[in-house]
Amino acid sequence: MRPVLVPSLRVEVVASVPDSCDGCGAAARLSLQLTSGGELAFCGHHANRHAVRILGVARQVRVEDGFEWAGAKPAPR
Repeated sequence: MRPVLVPSLRVEVVASVPDSCDGCGAAARLSLQLTSGGELAFCGHHANRHAVRILGVARQVRVEDGFEWAGAKPAPR
């Protein structure tokens, strides 16, 4: 496994994410701003499933308060 470098990623906890998941339409628990420009939102399932990819493409991540996102945990060694 290669280490993931995360240059200047800003993660903030917000009261709620008012979007729906771009993957399945469920209530979003995480939204992100891409380094290339656009924005995406994901439900808890999709946010955790794609955590490593999100870390690689996001400039800013907004996580709903109380949601335990896999991307916020240290990578296993």
